[in-house]
Amino acid sequence: MILPALTEATSPYFRPIKYSLFPPLGLATLAGYLDDDDDVELQDEHVEPVALDDDPDLVVIQVYITSARRAYQIADHYRARGIFVALGGLHVTSCPDEAARHGDAIFMGPGEDTWPVFLRDFRAGRAKPTYTSTKRTLEHLPPVRRDLIRRSLYLVPNSIVVSRGCPHVCDFCYKEAFFEGGKGFYTQSVDAALAEIERLPGRHLYFLDDHLFGDRPFATGLFEGMRGMGRLWQAAGTVSSVLRPGLLEKAAACGLRSLFVGFETLNPDSLRAQGKHQNLRRDYGEAVRRLHDLGVMVNASFVFGMDEDDDSVFERTVSWAIEHGIETATFHILTPYPGTALFARMEASGRILHRNWDLYDTRHVVYRTKGMETEALETGYWRAYRDFYRWGSILRGASTKPRWAGKLRHFSYAAGWKKFEPLWDWIIRTRRTVRMLPFLEAILSGFGEHGSTPPREPRLHPVAVPIE
Repeated sequence: MILPALTEATSPYFRPIKYSLFPPLGLATLAGYLDDDDDVELQDEHVEPVALDDDPDLVVIQVYITSARRAYQIADHYRARGIFVALGGLHVTSCPDEAARHGDAIFMGPGEDTWPVFLRDFRAGRAKPTYTSTKRTLEHLPPVRRDLIRRSLYLVPNSIVVSRGCPHVCDFCYKEAFFEGGKGFYTQSVDAALAEIERLPGRHLYFLDDHLFGDRPFATGLFEGMRGMGRLWQAAGTVSSVLRPGLLEKAAACGLRSLFVGFETLNPDSLRAQGKHQNLRRDYGEAVRRLHDLGVMVNASFVFGMDEDDDSVFERTVSWAIEHGIETATFHILTPYPGTALFARMEASGRILHRNWDLYDTRHVVYRTKGMETEALETGYWRAYRDFYRWGSILRGASTKPRWAGKLRHFSYAAGWKKFEPLWDWIIRTRRTVRMLPFLEAILSGFGEHGSTPPREPRLHPVAVPIE
């Protein structure tokens, strides 16, 4: 089972820590369906070279868009030697005809229902060329084969996924294509999720779910069940889930210390154009205050290059994030992934420039822009990162915290994440990544003990638009 490296992850000049954060849980989950006497090896090219001189009966490759070229190269290598290759993942589902040229079997959508069927077919010598998911359930999901994961190579070996998909529909998101033909959002049982958490050593967890808060009854049961476990954890949620009274408090009480939030844009017109209606008429500033009041850091996501943007969007977005004490920010250039409504709309209007998937990395412009020139968009994107993570900007963001302990934690986390990439590169290459976990836990623990501001009652009906 192979996870090929994304294009830039193997560059000798650019190897950010994020590629050594999480092990390949998708493949480890599929490995749980194998028989006890099957000999299986899981290889993640982000953290170690892939051995291509072996002679397996079956090669399984997970394909993302910017790893497609490398994935096909590996697949072609094995198929030329007569070895059966199965391909699955987001990109395969979005571009099945392309993937079918490189695989003996391709998988459309999630694999919980199709993978066991394929294994029976493969053992019987009658594997089909295409397997399409239609039944969506996480009942009877076998334990993830974490024994196949080399924990020492990852900063966050305790990553976990307890749901699939997202209840929302945004035009630029892969989700609709990947889950076509069945439910687009579903969860494990609370008991199964808690049992998986109990299996994980140490304190720190990272939920990789697209929207951990998406099913309120499930999330409530999960957070109540985690009380008393002593865990420190990170996850992703929406602005609307943060503003909803009650659930966020339960999450913080059982160890939530950092939340990835898709703000995407400060412009309501852009939100409407991209179908991100769940962010409309939400007070972004109040969402940040709610998180900080509960001692939760904010990792904010923003997208540049929507048709309503002009070249002032970069400074406005960065200034807003700094003024609100955002600890870390992730910036993206709008990217029309194949299979999304955004791609279909741009392709119909002749705006897609090429299909060089290596450049569909949210760092390059791959469509004809409207609000600004291509060069201005790419330059502004890099300027936003530079300006947000300047030493002065980090200090300004830290100064929004009223207590010295909060200022120091903000400074340590923001600076440690972005200002020491050469050090992270050395840590990754010398395979010392997991040794940094106690440092991460110490910072996260400090956030929970001391909220940034005195607690306040949440607004029950925030009505301000995202521009403050």
